[in-house]
Amino acid sequence: MHPLYAKADAMSHEVLGACIEVHRDKGPGLIESIYERCLVHELSLRGISSISQKLVRITYKTLTFDEPLRFDILADDCLLIEAKSVERILPIHKAQLLSYMKLLNIPVGLLINFHEVILKNGISRLILPGANLP
Repeated sequence: MHPLYAKADAMSHEVLGACIEVHRDKGPGLIESIYERCLVHELSLRGISSISQKLVRITYKTLTFDEPLRFDILADDCLLIEAKSVERILPIHKAQLLSYMKLLNIPVGLLINFHEVILKNGISRLILPGANLP
């Protein structure tokens, strides 16, 4: 099991509550950056630290380099959140989140589509392959 899986799994419930609070206040139809900023603030109000960029060491064969990786929100260094405001979630959105999860070695990711009238219809939870296995 991934060493951060239990923490991320438990935190996902609190983060989903924060997403619902932002959506309840702002409603659907705004641009993604507004939801991201509001969500970062809501997480802060709940005592959850978050960042939106991290330097990642990439290794390919004999090449090693540091790459600044921009993602929406990494909560408490264990849960990755990708905020969208789109008509519908496409496979590429899930692939993007999973790629970030692999590069950052984050066990759980949440893809949140704030465009939905009922937010629970726009929530996808992704688990890094093997992260929840003993």
